[in-house]
Amino acid sequence: MRIKFKHQPFQLDAVKSVVGAFYGQPNESSRFTLDKGRRQKAEYAGDLFQTANNEPEYGFKNHAIKLPDHDILRNIQAVQRENGLKISERLEGQYNLTVEMETGTGKTYTYIRTMFELYKKYGWSKFIIVVPSIAIREGVLKTFQMTEDHFMAEYGSKVRYFVYNSKQLHHIERFAADAGINVMIINSQAFAARGQDARRIYMELDEFHTRRPMDVIAGTNPILIIDEPQSVEGQKTKESLKLFNPLFTLRYSATHREEYNKVYRLDALDAYNMKLVKKISVKGISVKGTSGTESYLYLEGIDVSDKHAPIARLELEIRTKTGLSKKTLRIRSGDDMYPLSGRLEQYRGYKVSEINGRNNTVSFINGVTLRAGDVQGDVSELHLRRIQIRETIKSHLEKERVLFYKGIKMLSLFFIDEVAKYRQYDQDGSEHNGVYAGMFEEEYMDLLNEQLSLGSDDPYVQYLNGIHVKETHKGYFSIDKRSSRFIDSKVSARETDSDDADAYDLIMRDKERLLSFEEPTRFIFSHSALKEGWDNPNVFQICTLKYSDSAVKKRQEVGRGLRLCVNRHGERIDSSVPGIDVHEINVLTVIASESYEQFAKQLQHEIAAALSDRPRKADMGFFMDKVLTNARGEPLKIGEKLAAKLQYTFIKNGYVDDQFRLTDDYYAAVERQDVKLPNELLPYKEPLIEMIKTIYAAGKEEMTENDRDRNIPSVTVNGNFYKKEFKELWDRINRKSVYTVRFDSGELVRNCIAALDADLRVPSVRYAVQHGVMNRIESREQLRQGEAFVTRKTQTEFVHKEASSRIKYDLIGKLMDETRLTRKTIASILAGVKQNTFQQFRENPEEFIIRAAKLINEQKATTIIESITYDVVNETFHTDIFTQNTLKGQLGHNAVSAEKHIYDYVVTDSKIERAFAQALDTSQEVQIYAKLPRGFFIPTPVGNYNPDWAIVFKEGTVRHIYFIAETKGSIDSMELREVEKAKIECARKHFARLSTGQLKYDVVNNYEKLLEIVKG
Repeated sequence: MRIKFKHQPFQLDAVKSVVGAFYGQPNESSRFTLDKGRRQKAEYAGDLFQTANNEPEYGFKNHAIKLPDHDILRNIQAVQRENGLKISERLEGQYNLTVEMETGTGKTYTYIRTMFELYKKYGWSKFIIVVPSIAIREGVLKTFQMTEDHFMAEYGSKVRYFVYNSKQLHHIERFAADAGINVMIINSQAFAARGQDARRIYMELDEFHTRRPMDVIAGTNPILIIDEPQSVEGQKTKESLKLFNPLFTLRYSATHREEYNKVYRLDALDAYNMKLVKKISVKGISVKGTSGTESYLYLEGIDVSDKHAPIARLELEIRTKTGLSKKTLRIRSGDDMYPLSGRLEQYRGYKVSEINGRNNTVSFINGVTLRAGDVQGDVSELHLRRIQIRETIKSHLEKERVLFYKGIKMLSLFFIDEVAKYRQYDQDGSEHNGVYAGMFEEEYMDLLNEQLSLGSDDPYVQYLNGIHVKETHKGYFSIDKRSSRFIDSKVSARETDSDDADAYDLIMRDKERLLSFEEPTRFIFSHSALKEGWDNPNVFQICTLKYSDSAVKKRQEVGRGLRLCVNRHGERIDSSVPGIDVHEINVLTVIASESYEQFAKQLQHEIAAALSDRPRKADMGFFMDKVLTNARGEPLKIGEKLAAKLQYTFIKNGYVDDQFRLTDDYYAAVERQDVKLPNELLPYKEPLIEMIKTIYAAGKEEMTENDRDRNIPSVTVNGNFYKKEFKELWDRINRKSVYTVRFDSGELVRNCIAALDADLRVPSVRYAVQHGVMNRIESREQLRQGEAFVTRKTQTEFVHKEASSRIKYDLIGKLMDETRLTRKTIASILAGVKQNTFQQFRENPEEFIIRAAKLINEQKATTIIESITYDVVNETFHTDIFTQNTLKGQLGHNAVSAEKHIYDYVVTDSKIERAFAQALDTSQEVQIYAKLPRGFFIPTPVGNYNPDWAIVFKEGTVRHIYFIAETKGSIDSMELREVEKAKIECARKHFARLSTGQLKYDVVNNYEKLLEIVKG
């Protein structure tokens, strides 16, 4: 099985941001005379550029940047404005660009694609990737190997790449001499460390014809790509990097220490909100009361059901004929631990007074209260590890059952600090389980037997039956080359990471094989030092079997499992897959050796520190000078007066507190789609709210969840699902359809011409004249920050004459790319516009292309929606979209109990949905209803659409018995986004094809509106 790669818009945006910094640079190649060193002289061999032994006389280097610095700075500033980033005032660290990308979002893929684009646009072909460790080096190398065919299909060529080795210098010769894209991957230690190997790159070497390898590399003017610069760039390394003679430097990381001209940002908050990484769920284990008590108790969790009172799963010690043993019992309110334990004295007084399913607590009459995950008593470290291993296996089996039927192989990862705890050897070399491997096999067999008791006809049970316990776990450690035994990874005194190449080679080599169901390995044990530079997309659980080390960051701990998973066909399960919620499937569970609160607090603290450059306040300073663009492509710059008005509106409506931090009232208004704004900003509401999302509000973005709070572990169908009334509704709506768009291209051309002539307004090129004076110089830091100059006055002028440029624009080609219309159609549109409309292209070509494309796309969308027709096909949705779901909930938070729903609980996404569900459940008119799963969707030209509710009303009480409802905070068409409006219109046409008069589809904002419609 091979992982498939697809076009990800955020990765393409990152590529575009780097390429855009050099807009206007000509596409040229450049040769230089390749130093041949002391070898035989060149003789005529029939080829002007070859020596007698067929070695090249000339090499290829990156052509020099022809743009003046002020043009590059202007390009960078344009990119930063488009991406909502802080504007660079100068070229900090000249020709250095920073790209921030969260772990797990494909940083390596992105910079490989950037190489292809830089070569395609500007002819630059020499790249050097500098990495801080062997771990990251091996990961980069694996990505090059995995993406070869993908990029060959995209660009029709391959990258020639190699890992620098001071004993294989022929690769450098080829790197310099080849005209195609060439990449050298090098560890920073290979040129900045003190060892003899590191010095060889600067030495004249006999095997390199008395040349210095660094001189040949520097002659190519390579583009440096620094992977994780915060780990690379010490002062000595910074100086050494200059010796490569780089054309410019690109820096890629999720956690930059220094930033130079940041052109793209995809931070932890962006990645989570855009569902580009897994959601993090924490199953904490907290040891409490270890001194002065011998009463051992472990509260595993609480099961909640509307069929019975909450039941606690509690582990305690029990007297048996052979001695004391620990056993998990199902405990109800009123149960007494003293008799249940076999009358062990330490449990006298431990009678359950309350089991609280909402708070996940068990209280005893002696005043002791335990939360789910709490361990009480004298707990040894080994028993704590056993609990972690058991919890990992237990939640693995629960989650794996769901993923199995979706064709997704699940992996769980254990980090340990000593190989001997997993594998031991006799004197004769025979292998034996270490203590953790022994615990794993014991706990696995106990939990496996529970699964096998569910019946042999279940395909998942048959899958489990085919895997032997010793084959389902595997160790990835360093291997001693003489004895072939596992050994502990070597870690230097000041490091927490290992550089054992053979351990990483094992992990990388098996990366794709581990994703196959034919491979029995499902549980991986690895050294805790091997925690960066590699990952596997199907790691769904991470358990660190050691005490939390403050030197190891939580973000680093979870980083190995953040990447979105792939299915058995190698397809990424992301938002492009129809019928799923990315974060219902992609959940990374961390089984922590500390409480959820401790783990989450530290992780959130680390994330907040990484978001340091995000704004924190919604005040005048934040709004000032921002440019918003509405759906018609019309820009609006927020000046001082409008910024003050906006700030006043936010204060008046309670959207900010006295420190201008966003309040709960603001977020509630966003959820209701009812944010109050000054009248002049109403057409810009959507882009304004998107802009405000860049503000970091502590505590408002919960990026982790407490796994134990999900006390409704699975939502299954009840008797309502099998009732005649729901079956009749389902039979009416389960037919699939296809859409066809037939429209007159001549009409589209005429509409586009009219829209461009009426609405296209391209601003003239502006320039600002600023007059400043230098005040007293107070410090070198003041000079370095550029604060010695103070602006006295500014004046903005417009350039009214045509923009002069050496750049030739393919206007039709650019508009084809932006609109996906044919060259003939674009040419017809441009030929039909008025002369003064087309004249605007000469004044500002870039803005003309952007704004014209938006207007054309608007007309295209309108024409498509007006012209779309749906045809019902014979294919239907299967009922397993209801029965095989991944829904889990927390009672009182996102799950409400129900009587008329097809599940016992309704899991909702918002307060509006919760209120709507409760109103449906108590209504006398409603017979049965269902929250439609994401597997039920309607195809549309702007993406698949999933309606919210299917409702059966009692016959005789309403005009429309069967109703499909979409719930929105606002049903005013002006309030809905263009994409939402388009999807809703498509849904109306789809359901109109299915309707026989009794079926109705509409958008409502509450139950009263629904009743108004169905009663006609």
